[in-house]
Amino acid sequence: MGVPPELLLWAALLGVFAGLAAGLLGVGGGLVIVPVLAMLFTAAGYDHVMHLAVGTSLATIVFTSLSSVRAHHRHGAVRWPVFRRLTPGIVIGALAGAAIADRLPGDRLRLVFGLFELWVAVQMSLDIRPAPHRGLPGPVGMSLAGFVIGGVSAIVGIGGGTLTVPFLVWCNVAMRQAVATSAACGLPIALAGSLGFLVTGWDAPGRPPGSLGYLHLPALGAIVVTSMLAAPWGARLAHRLPARTLKRIFALLLFALAAKMLA
Repeated sequence: MGVPPELLLWAALLGVFAGLAAGLLGVGGGLVIVPVLAMLFTAAGYDHVMHLAVGTSLATIVFTSLSSVRAHHRHGAVRWPVFRRLTPGIVIGALAGAAIADRLPGDRLRLVFGLFELWVAVQMSLDIRPAPHRGLPGPVGMSLAGFVIGGVSAIVGIGGGTLTVPFLVWCNVAMRQAVATSAACGLPIALAGSLGFLVTGWDAPGRPPGSLGYLHLPALGAIVVTSMLAAPWGARLAHRLPARTLKRIFALLLFALAAKMLA
């Protein structure tokens, strides 16, 4: 059985939406990519639906984060010393997260993702932001923070921005630098997480055609190409459209997707 052409078409359209969302709102596409891929893989009759959706989402972030990091670095916004202090914990956490996800049944992983997405939707709709309270912690604290960010992000298939940005802002990092540094942290999360899903799914029985471990390569290629083409359009539109209204519309979409996953 080959890859259904309609799956590739919908994956390409999903990439367009994810790229526009990234350019417009500066958010990663994992919160949309995972549930939509889960629906597409279910319609195609695949096994390991949630694991494939999460692993493939993480793999797309490897590519999209590279262009994002370059843009932020050109503006001098990435705090590379902070990135270096978080990365060891992030890598270990992401690998551990992939191992934990592998042990979760698909329905349990779906529940975890749905609850996480619901939490993000509430935060976004109410525009909840942490107030700066303290400086950055020491090596142990930064490693622990990186471990939690990497682990949770790998389990739900995101680049970690919904966790990294609030943590850095809470630690008195300016919002612009927090967003840029979070974008840089998305790369080790995606690399370690997708590697973990590749390894843990390597011998999984009943994997669909075109998959490498829990990475579905045809869907990955379709999403990456169209999302990287669409992201610059979203960035240009961001200067013309009201950000607050767009964020609330996106939050409503997340509520709908969370409800679908939890149902």
